[in-house]
Amino acid sequence: MNNKDITAVITSFRSENKIINCLKSLGRNFNIIVIENSNDKNLKDKLEKDYPNLKCILSDKNLGYAKGNNLGLSLVQTRFALIINPDAEVQSKTINNFFLTARNKPDFAIIAPYIQEAHLNAYDKINEGVFQVKNVKGFAMFLNLDQFKEVGFFDENFFIYFEEIDLCKRLIKNNKKIFLDTSIKINHAGGT
Repeated sequence: MNNKDITAVITSFRSENKIINCLKSLGRNFNIIVIENSNDKNLKDKLEKDYPNLKCILSDKNLGYAKGNNLGLSLVQTRFALIINPDAEVQSKTINNFFLTARNKPDFAIIAPYIQEAHLNAYDKINEGVFQVKNVKGFAMFLNLDQFKEVGFFDENFFIYFEEIDLCKRLIKNNKKIFLDTSIKINHAGGT
């Protein structure tokens, strides 16, 4: 596993001030797809000029979080995808830690970072720092795309909020595994 195996998908709505820091934290070492839920051609041109590894798709209207992410995921050609909010920033070892957990848990559907509001004692501890959980917050999710073939991605009836809870419920119903790893940290300004 390496950076050629991952594509980051960011769904944005007029988030230029926030997305710049997110992109700086992700860097230029792997593919990034931005779904901009507007017709902001200036933003598209700026992002694609500054990040040669980035493709920005303008939707011309606000598709919402679920449909925007699904559009981005439909364009992914790598094994893994990182769904990340424009107001989130990865730390220096975040991507490597996702890959490390993926190697140790190859049958995962989602690996998510630790967040302070997680009540870890409510989850099943697998090994040091890794917990099998029933759902995760949607601001940062590392997806094993092979695990989504029967389940699909986000239900587009959800415009924003609760789409990740619905997705996790469908995954669990289909015996897919969701992990939370306390070694993975992502700074996040808002909530999904």
